Amino acid sequence: MSETDKLFAGSIPENYDRYLVPLIFESFARDIAQRAAPFEDAAFDLVCCQFGVMFFPDRQSGYREAKRVLKPGGCFLFSVWDRIEENVFANDVTNALAEVFPSDPPRFLARTPHGYYDTALIRSDLEKAGFSSVVIDTRADQSRASSPRHPAVAYCQGTPLRNEIEARDAAKLEAATDYAALKIANRHGSGEVAAKIQAHVIAAIA
Repeated sequence: MSETDKLFAGSIPENYDRYLVPLIFESFARDIAQRAAPFEDAAFDLVCCQFGVMFFPDRQSGYREAKRVLKPGGCFLFSVWDRIEENVFANDVTNALAEVFPSDPPRFLARTPHGYYDTALIRSDLEKAGFSSVVIDTRADQSRASSPRHPAVAYCQGTPLRNEIEARDAAKLEAATDYAALKIANRHGSGEVAAKIQAHVIAAIA
């Protein structure tokens, strides 16, 4: 496979999802999901999900399904990002965009990937789904990049935050990315940059 055959960049991912998925993939996706769905009860020792539950449309249903397929004493192990203020580059980008679009700040990062951080709520949701024991470990680390532009592009153009920017003014995508990079550089330096990231790692026992 050539390198160009593997390059999904620019507007390709958005158009792929918007047009190609319903055109040729949707019916096959339903079929394969139906084939995968009838897992037996108590079939697994471990269900694992890294930084995914924030995007579940119905967490209670997802948690109950995880519990259903776990053996008694089995573990549902997953991670979620802590609040955006504990994840510095994401917060820097969000604050920068609030200056670019002061009347309608793009809040995707705070709302979704960093929106399910309340450990009391997480524990309550899991207990309601029937898990008997929930252990939550909050873990901090360092996010590192070769330049301030790296996290700016990652967040502004590599996540659905891009859709929010373009919905406000598609012509401002590059300028907004540049401004986020400038704000990161002003705070962290113009060379290699590093900043705190923090997440919760949850182990729920069936």
